[in-house]
Amino acid sequence: MSDNEHQECPFGVLMGLLSGPWTLYLIWVLHNKGPIRFGRLQREISGISTKVLTERLRMLEAEGILYRDYKPTIPPEVTYGLLPRGRQLMEIIDQLDELAKRWYGQGSGSN
Repeated sequence: MSDNEHQECPFGVLMGLLSGPWTLYLIWVLHNKGPIRFGRLQREISGISTKVLTERLRMLEAEGILYRDYKPTIPPEVTYGLLPRGRQLMEIIDQLDELAKRWYGQGSGSN
């Protein structure tokens, strides 16, 4: 398959979107914490830089996976949450979450 054919493949497009740094974890946090403000989201994702978080959020917003609610208060209030398209990913992400708990959960050993 050529690079051009790979880019046209719906699965390849989706994997390209989801395989970016922090992307799946960011969606998982939004699912588990509900609508959340930027600062709290950054605290929930220990180790993510402001730049990367901003890039991931913008990309996911452009793809219709999450929304950005901006309120022009002082300081501005910006809240993020999942849209229906983002919630469609949750069955798969929940399965990955269960697998992670089995593999790496406290006291689980190596199953």
